[in-house]
Amino acid sequence: MSPTLLLCFLVGYFGLLITIAFATSKKSSDNSTFFLANKNSKWYLVAFGMIGTALSGVTFISVPGEVGAPGGNQFQYFQFVLGNAVGFIIIATVLLPLYYRMNLTSIYSYIEQRLGHYSYKTAAFIFLISRTLGSATRLYLVVIVLQRFIFDNYNVPFWVTVLISLLLIWSYTFKGGLKTIIITDTLQTFFLVLSVFLTIYFICDSLSLTIPDAFETIKNSSYSKIFFFEDFLSNKFYFSKQFIGGIFVTIAMTGLDQDLMQKNLSMKTIGEAQKNMFTFTGIFVVLNIFFLSVGALLYIFAAKNGIEIPLDHITGKPRTDLLFPEIALNHLTTIPAIVFMLGLTAATFATTDSALTALTTSFCVDFLGMGKKENANKPNAVKKRHLVHIAFSFIMFFVILIINALNSSSVVSLIFLIASYTYGPLLGLYSFGLFVKSRGLHDKLVPIVCILSPLLCYFFATNAKDLLGGYVFSVELILINGLITFMGLLLISKKTDQQTRF
Repeated sequence: MSPTLLLCFLVGYFGLLITIAFATSKKSSDNSTFFLANKNSKWYLVAFGMIGTALSGVTFISVPGEVGAPGGNQFQYFQFVLGNAVGFIIIATVLLPLYYRMNLTSIYSYIEQRLGHYSYKTAAFIFLISRTLGSATRLYLVVIVLQRFIFDNYNVPFWVTVLISLLLIWSYTFKGGLKTIIITDTLQTFFLVLSVFLTIYFICDSLSLTIPDAFETIKNSSYSKIFFFEDFLSNKFYFSKQFIGGIFVTIAMTGLDQDLMQKNLSMKTIGEAQKNMFTFTGIFVVLNIFFLSVGALLYIFAAKNGIEIPLDHITGKPRTDLLFPEIALNHLTTIPAIVFMLGLTAATFATTDSALTALTTSFCVDFLGMGKKENANKPNAVKKRHLVHIAFSFIMFFVILIINALNSSSVVSLIFLIASYTYGPLLGLYSFGLFVKSRGLHDKLVPIVCILSPLLCYFFATNAKDLLGGYVFSVELILINGLITFMGLLLISKKTDQQTRF
């Protein structure tokens, strides 16, 4: 497909988002609107829009690519998705009621009230690092596609492509914040879902299959195995590892993450927030089945047409992340190519725009004190918020450049590896706050515990084969990290007479 046509599509798409941003922020662009959309969000819009934020371009490209990856990944990812669903239910029934009772703007304010000042700042700082790394990694994947299939044809350097992408995102989020994000993410999720179904239709049409025939073909293929119960010790895809890991990764990356929780806190009541989470969970599980089906169809199409997995420009090795864009943009007709680009752009920018808003909110509330009305309404408060928003855009820019220089593996694997180390301490902090009521922390030592925990976790994971008789960790590593943090917090605590309840 013509790079010029793809570029024109990209410009038109962002023109639409910027128009929506100015329309939604015309009446008000104060900090209350930016942080929580004046607590007036509609649960059904948030539920649908959260799909785009949770899935991202990684799910759109990397999950289908993983289906036929070397090592026989197949549909094993769905084991992890089932764990995600349980994690979402725990968030809706345990964490959301807590956040609403305390009327929080930043969810890390709970840590301040429960554990202390240094614990609070540590939790907020962990989020800033975790979300910046995770969102930069997600955006990195899409920038690679834009670079390879559009900007390389105009000899535009990679760093310029990254900068353009972030400037476009900043242009429609800096003013309206969460109020704008809820509307744009709803629109982008619609495009994402539409592109998934249309992609299946176009590939089936190219393979001369009806939709029912296609699912029968997938069922009978070598890609459709979901549950793995062989070789517990050395198989990282073993069911319990993926399922348990999915539960705790979800609790940490969603329930303890300001990004997705900020949208839940923008609703009027806890009932609406829970309704949002339950609806979101059902849609999330079903959509992942379709993403995995797209992956199987891509490999079936590639085998039939003699298409090899594209090689990475840096390592020269096959890169499964690039199979979907290769087929959509070079081996199908113009309409499927546009549909693919629509879905990819919608999925990734729905994630990154939301992350930039959440990072700005967390820093302004947790480190600049804008959660207090007297600070939020100061004359220069909005100006400070704008500067913070710009700063995080540039931080993400530099992180993407570093990721590009250091990594060339499957992005979905990289994201959950990062999460295992960065979100683990948050899991330990919240667990201690929720379940240990009669012990007080030596608050100033908490940052040390949260630094040492990932380091000990890394040592344990890299030596697990020797220490545990050949055991190989997967995403359940986040549970070990959280447990190490929890034990460290116990060591720096002492029994008190006061019972703290929230």
